[in-house]
Amino acid sequence: MTTFVDRVELHVAAGNGGHGCASVHREKFKPLGGPDGGNGGRGGDVTLVVDQSVTTLLEYHHSPHRKATNGQPGAGDNRSGKDGQDLVLTVPDGTVVLDKRGNVLADLVGQGTTFVAGQGGRGGLGNAALASARRKAPGFALLGEPGESRDIVLELKTVADVALVGYPSAGKSSLISVLSAAKPKIADYPFTTLVPNLGVVTAGSTVYTIADVPGLIPGASQGRGLGLEFLRHVERCSVLVHVLDTATLESERDPVTDLDVIEEELKQYGGLEDRPRIVVLNKIDIPDGQDLADMIRPDLEERGYQVFEVSAVARTGLKELSFALAGIVAEARAAKPKEEATRIVIRPKAVDDAGFTVTYDEQDEVYRVRGEKPERWVRQTDFNNDEAVGYLADRLNRLGVEDQLMKAGARAGDGVAIGAEDNAVVFDWEPTMMAGAEMLGRRGEDHRLEAPRPAAQRRRDREAERDDAQREFDEFDPF
Repeated sequence: MTTFVDRVELHVAAGNGGHGCASVHREKFKPLGGPDGGNGGRGGDVTLVVDQSVTTLLEYHHSPHRKATNGQPGAGDNRSGKDGQDLVLTVPDGTVVLDKRGNVLADLVGQGTTFVAGQGGRGGLGNAALASARRKAPGFALLGEPGESRDIVLELKTVADVALVGYPSAGKSSLISVLSAAKPKIADYPFTTLVPNLGVVTAGSTVYTIADVPGLIPGASQGRGLGLEFLRHVERCSVLVHVLDTATLESERDPVTDLDVIEEELKQYGGLEDRPRIVVLNKIDIPDGQDLADMIRPDLEERGYQVFEVSAVARTGLKELSFALAGIVAEARAAKPKEEATRIVIRPKAVDDAGFTVTYDEQDEVYRVRGEKPERWVRQTDFNNDEAVGYLADRLNRLGVEDQLMKAGARAGDGVAIGAEDNAVVFDWEPTMMAGAEMLGRRGEDHRLEAPRPAAQRRRDREAERDDAQREFDEFDPF
């Protein structure tokens, strides 16, 4: 049964925003007390958070579909809907988030590091929030926005200072078990280790982590064995340790050739050329192993390698190796630039940035409007409500969409699409976008909500209306 997973495809969906409410306050002796529709609640986010107690992506391998809860709709009496609950997904330290095309979206390193994988939708405004001096009783509310849905890929790259590489059964797991408190599976057959093992080593005042990469054989960078699956786990290391078996029972192998083969695989994988190397000649407790180590050590040192002869079984040479690795790790840490304090970078928009674009789509023969505001406004509009459609027209007109359509050459009756090709609202454009509130003038107003006029003013108005009616009658001549 699979217990370790370091790559999964995850389907996340944030919560939808709740719809706003269109309501009018009513009570005894006051049947039309004004709009009191509440706003919809915000949809929940889907957030990835690093938890160092988590070591595998197994949970998402079995349950790859994750969704946050939706926001609740608003209600009358100015009651706003409840926000959706955020969905927090814990991931191991060193998780890389990619999109379907392989582009890196986030590199999550460090306890508590977060990444919002899906943004919850905004809640729609109720008619109480849409009321104004001009529009005193809106008969509509805005719809909640849908939450963000996306497919992402999670890849785990182990966060370790030292990486042990070598052929199967070279003794990497045994070496980790004696250098640290880790207890990996150890046996006398190849591919015993099926998952990367991590251990924590203390050498003097330096504490560092050490990991091994299982299954490196010729062709590993192209997918043979297990190497391709786990080579990513050495990308973050500060030093590579070649563990060579000086007592191999395979007659066609020798430690120097093993070193050359593994180096070629690392070269083919790429990105590890700048890491310092150390060679460990393991299993010198066996007589033939010690003799072979004495023979090949001068050749390896001529190549520039720092060589250590050790025995994981007899526990010889481990102290020198541990302190040597600690020194390299300390130098690598000191060479890293210090992390600067978080700075807020303000990038103001250009003064001529309209926030949207208008282009002509020759294939669909429509003028396509793209922009965050127009597309969001379309998503929030209830197209079954004429007043809501008019409100959308007003907003687009004020934003300058009509002017840009005219400059782009649009004429009456031309098709206009707002949004992406697969999810756009298409309509026939009329040059006078004043078909919104500017044309209808009093849409959304309710004179019953206006303050009562004084008695003297009502009397003067009645007298003026009577005089106008008499004047029209006197001027009328049926013959």
